[in-house]
Amino acid sequence: MGTSNWLDDNQQRTWRSWLDLHAQLNARINRQLQAATGLSLSDYAILVELTPEEAEGSLRMFELGERLQWEKSRVSKQVSRMEARNLVVRRHCADDRRGAFVDLTPEGRVAIEAAAPGHVELVRELFFAGLSDEQVRQLGDFAEGVLARLAATD
Repeated sequence: MGTSNWLDDNQQRTWRSWLDLHAQLNARINRQLQAATGLSLSDYAILVELTPEEAEGSLRMFELGERLQWEKSRVSKQVSRMEARNLVVRRHCADDRRGAFVDLTPEGRVAIEAAAPGHVELVRELFFAGLSDEQVRQLGDFAEGVLARLAATD
């Protein structure tokens, strides 16, 4: 058995802090969304994907899963929960009998439009407060670099 190239103390501290930061941010944002709007973070994530101009309120189920990096079953279960609350509807694809679209309903659009301002304010307060413009740029560059490495190894 070969020796592992373990993280050094600084890398270990940084990695664990990043994991903790991610978990705490998601939990806090989820709680705030639930309390203020009744939407879960998963609801919000789907609604966000359905509202950009290029999506026109509709995406194929597989596209939604790819964008969110979710397994097919997770997308299907979440969409079913959202259908029950009339936030989205599932529509069969005429070209592909096994395929389906997820369409934003008027109620879903109202929900995302009502939730977005509070969500943005919380993100500013919890994530960006205290950072300079340069730090925000550096953080963005860092994230884009990691994402590029991930894409290159897919």
